[in-house]
Amino acid sequence: MGSIQQFKIYVLDPFHQDAIDLVQSLPHVQVILPDDPQKTYWHADADGIMIRSDSRLTEEDFAKAACLRAVVKQGVGVDNIDLAGAKKHGIAVHNTPALNSESVAELSMALTLTLSRRVSEIDRAVRSGQRVVRSTMLSTSMFRKRVGVVGMGNIGKIVAQKWIGAFECEIVAYDPYAPADAWKGLNHIRVDALDKLLKDVDVVTLHVPLLESTRGLISDHELSIMKDNAILVNCARGGVVDEKALLRALDEKKMGGAALDVMEIEPPTLDVYGEFLKHENVIMTPHIGGSTKENQSRTGRAVVETLMDVLEGREAGGKLV
Repeated sequence: MGSIQQFKIYVLDPFHQDAIDLVQSLPHVQVILPDDPQKTYWHADADGIMIRSDSRLTEEDFAKAACLRAVVKQGVGVDNIDLAGAKKHGIAVHNTPALNSESVAELSMALTLTLSRRVSEIDRAVRSGQRVVRSTMLSTSMFRKRVGVVGMGNIGKIVAQKWIGAFECEIVAYDPYAPADAWKGLNHIRVDALDKLLKDVDVVTLHVPLLESTRGLISDHELSIMKDNAILVNCARGGVVDEKALLRALDEKKMGGAALDVMEIEPPTLDVYGEFLKHENVIMTPHIGGSTKENQSRTGRAVVETLMDVLEGREAGGKLV
């Protein structure tokens, strides 16, 4: 009888306890958790890695990792992993597509409504002891507004569905890479140029990965052609928006506001983003799109299951490399 293969799995970032319980319950698996000092030596003997957005994996890391066979990233974005480096060294990389979509879509809508209805601004005024006169705090309804969705993947589609279903919004969509029938059956207007979308919508909501082609996708020109009262919502990646250009537009009062769950430097702090936070029409959260208890449990367990599928030679979803 042949010996049963043992696997050593390093959990480089904090995961939901349900995921930790699952991976630790597996026979023939040794688990190294993020708070274990041994974690720093993963290059020597890791068979598999579980990762979120906190850690970065470079080509140099992969070159040192003689035993490493697979990396599984929680969520969709993999801009913290050098995919070309992984491929060069024969290391599989997978993510957990679609599982974050509902949670991110929820936050996108929550941020939009919080900004359009001035919820945070009014709450701050009340907490500071001001006598808030409601006639001076008029806000904007989202009912039947035009929402521009940039990125027609899973998250973008769910965002569009929610705005239509809850607020009867008109959806304008842009994605040069999505197939012609990407949103078949969903009532929307698809445009073939980003400028066409930006000029004509009340909300621009971003749902694209961070690639060389999307870095700085929203910059001075794009902001200049948006409506003066339009809201920009970014629940994608920080680098998709040129932050200096965005701050200029806010300083010059050329837009309705910005709701940002992602920034180039995360988590956002007052010392780095103080100039943004001077604006009442800015909302900033620390990349919490997928951070619900339910979603973290579900996606964390999916990471474990995907990693074991790869290590044990079964077909696994979310394959990138």
